[in-house]
Amino acid sequence: MGRVSGLLDALPEEAQAETTIDMMVSEAMKTSEIEGEYLNRPDVVSSIRKNLGVSQKSPQTKDKKAEGIAELMVDVRNSYAEKLTKEKLFSWHEMVMKGTRRIKAGSWRAHKEPMQVISGPIGKTKIHFEASPSSHVPKEMTQFIKWFNKTHPTGKEPIKHAPIRSAIAHLYFETIHPFEDGNGRVGRALAEKALSQGVGHPILLSLSTMIETNKKAYYDALKVAQGSNEITQWIICFVTTILDAHIYAEKQIGFTISKAKFFDRFKGQLNDRQLKVVRRMLKEGLKGFKGGMSSKNYMTITGTSKATATRDLQDLTEKGALIPSGGGRGTCYEINLGSSRISG
Repeated sequence: MGRVSGLLDALPEEAQAETTIDMMVSEAMKTSEIEGEYLNRPDVVSSIRKNLGVSQKSPQTKDKKAEGIAELMVDVRNSYAEKLTKEKLFSWHEMVMKGTRRIKAGSWRAHKEPMQVISGPIGKTKIHFEASPSSHVPKEMTQFIKWFNKTHPTGKEPIKHAPIRSAIAHLYFETIHPFEDGNGRVGRALAEKALSQGVGHPILLSLSTMIETNKKAYYDALKVAQGSNEITQWIICFVTTILDAHIYAEKQIGFTISKAKFFDRFKGQLNDRQLKVVRRMLKEGLKGFKGGMSSKNYMTITGTSKATATRDLQDLTEKGALIPSGGGRGTCYEINLGSSRISG
C-alpha cells in the first residue's frame, strides 16, 4: 500500500485524479461482471466523474445500474472512516440495486424459501451452500455490525492486520447473505472499507479484478470456509488476492507514469492521425489493443488511405514511438513505453 501511495504521489495532480478514476472504474466494472452484469464503460466513467465532482460536462447516463455502482464506489471511499451501520448497508444495497425492480432494495431478505447457492439443471441441482433462514438475519447482522466496529484498529478488540480483518469480514457477510441479491457487490465494498480503515485512508486497488482473475480458487475457498469453523485457507486465499490487487495497482500507476513520459518525449512530433491512434491503443490499458495495430486497423481508426497509414506507421517506428513485430502483411505494432510495452 505504501508503494502504491508513493507512486501515486509522484504523479501530477491531474494524473492522480485520472488514475484514481481509472481504478474505480475498473472495480465498478469487475464487481458487476462477477455477478453477470456487463455495464457500459463510458456510462460508468461519466457517473464516477460526476459523483466525484471532477467534471461538470459529463453526459447524462441512461444506465441506472451504472449510476448505482458508481455511487457505491465513491461512497465507499468517502465514508471509509465511519462506523458501519445498518443504514449504511441499506444505502449501499439501494445503490447496487438501482435500475432493478424485482428486488426490494434497502432491507434484509425476508422470504421464507431457503437462501441457497446452487448449480445444475432443474431436478438435478446441487446445493453448494445454504444460508441461515431469513428470520435469523436481523439478529445475525446486528452481531456482525457490532463485531465489525469492535475490531476496528481503534476499537475495543482491534484486529491490527487489515487484510485479515478484511478477509474475515467478507467471509462473515457472504455467509449470512443478508440481502435477496447484491450480496457479492456489497460484500466486496465492505472488504475495501476494512482495508481502508486499516491504513487510515481510502485504498486504491481493484479487488474485484483479482477475484475475477482467480474466480475458481476464490469460490472454492469460500465454499470450504462456509462449511467449517476452520478458515485459515480462506484467509490465505483472500489475503493473496489483496496482495495481487496491489501488484496490479502498481502496474496500473506505472503505466500511467509511462504514458505521461511517452507524450512528453514525442510532444509536437506526431500528427493528428498518429495521436488519435496512439490514444486509442493506450485506452485499452495494460491488456493492450485487441487484434493488434496494423495498417488495416490504422485505416479504420483514422479513415485514411492505405498509403498514408503505411507512411504514418513507418514514421512512428523510425521515431521510436512504435515497435514492429512480424513482417509483410502480418506486421503489427506495440507502443514503446520502455518497460511497459503495450501491444497495438
